[in-house]
Amino acid sequence: MNTTDRTPPTHPEGKRSPWLWIPTTYMAEGLPYFAVNTLTVLMYHNMGIGLADMAFFTGWLYLPWVIKPFWSPFVDLIKTKRGWTIAMQFLMAFSLGAVGLFLPSSFFFTATLILFWLTAFFSATHDIAADGYYMIELSAHDQAAFVGVRSTFFRIASVIGQGGLVMLAGYLEQTRGSVSEAWSLVFMLLGVIFLLTALYHTRFMPRSGEDRPMPGVTPSTIMRDFARTFVTFFRKPDIVPALLFMLFYRLPEAMCLKLVQPFLVSPREEGGLALSTSEVGFVNGTVGVVALLAGGILGGIAISRGGLKKWLWPMALSLTLPCVFYCGLAMWQPENFSLICAAIFTEQFGYGFGFTAFMLYLIYFSRGESKTSHYAFCTAFMALGMMLPGMAAGWLHDIFSGIDIYGDGTPQGYVNFFWLVMLCCTATFAVCLGVRIEPGFGKKQEKVS
Repeated sequence: MNTTDRTPPTHPEGKRSPWLWIPTTYMAEGLPYFAVNTLTVLMYHNMGIGLADMAFFTGWLYLPWVIKPFWSPFVDLIKTKRGWTIAMQFLMAFSLGAVGLFLPSSFFFTATLILFWLTAFFSATHDIAADGYYMIELSAHDQAAFVGVRSTFFRIASVIGQGGLVMLAGYLEQTRGSVSEAWSLVFMLLGVIFLLTALYHTRFMPRSGEDRPMPGVTPSTIMRDFARTFVTFFRKPDIVPALLFMLFYRLPEAMCLKLVQPFLVSPREEGGLALSTSEVGFVNGTVGVVALLAGGILGGIAISRGGLKKWLWPMALSLTLPCVFYCGLAMWQPENFSLICAAIFTEQFGYGFGFTAFMLYLIYFSRGESKTSHYAFCTAFMALGMMLPGMAAGWLHDIFSGIDIYGDGTPQGYVNFFWLVMLCCTATFAVCLGVRIEPGFGKKQEKVS
């Protein structure tokens, strides 16, 4: 290729290279998810919101991802998926920037919760449109070729959202001397990033001839088709054990999600580990993400060799048993940062390995007619299973804070809470007993010569 040629690279068919828009699109898909579900937890805690209120109200922010199957068909009816994708990016630029403007105010909690809920709604709609655009714009071969690129840049968004932005907030907290100002600048930066992303995509996201409202589709036909897929989903064989699996397999993680970061930064006299915000960013965005990816990759390799049925129980154990490391951290409150990183690495590796079985089961259960719609219902129940326990986590911590099991007068809210998480592991094992999986599903088929 002539390096002086400034025109965008194209496919043989004359289309712009997917490299021009897939990385930025899937980073834009990941960043708001982590901003809404991860940054809010640490930010509100650092700004003095109690654990019960923080967990309950940020738990509601999951709702748009729970209910997005109910409005996803209408994205096919109005305008184009490219148009929806870019419009949602502009709207997220507005909502995230507005969060930064309201954080220094006296009514920041109410105002920013509304803006975060809007961001979650925009983000869930962006997911629908961007995934649909991906399938329309790329051939079947290119869809398979770029699926790893999608996943990689979503994970890069995880590193930025859970790591880089948290570390930046920690640095600004120290240099500015104001928690609200630090996080205000972080969210204003996020707003600028989304504005630039939207402007970039107006230039570099191709206009596809196939990307148009579906002919002959009306609201009545959408509702009729939706009702049909809804009914067929709940008539699938073994629907009850499948729903229980979707709701409770990840119960220990759902319980932990809202309290791990407050636990890491809480003062030692409150039972926490007293890490700085920047240290939490490092531990979550680098150590945790690397462990999660490594566990997920190893899990995929294991299932491809032995099948889902063979690996379900080892993966369930991997998902649950490493939670005991949080119990140990809460009981002994080590000061050695490397030891804390090692414990979180082990827990996140186990989670990444165990989560592989969960995602593959969703694919397994969705097979058959209307598999795309049925998979969307599965992911909705997955999100619901994360939402409800997380909302109750702070309240449970406050209850257990008044229970002095060891009789030594030390703060035991986190200790007791993480032992409750270990008790929740029994729910994971119980729902594994009920699911039925065909032998060999997920196992790579050997070629017959």
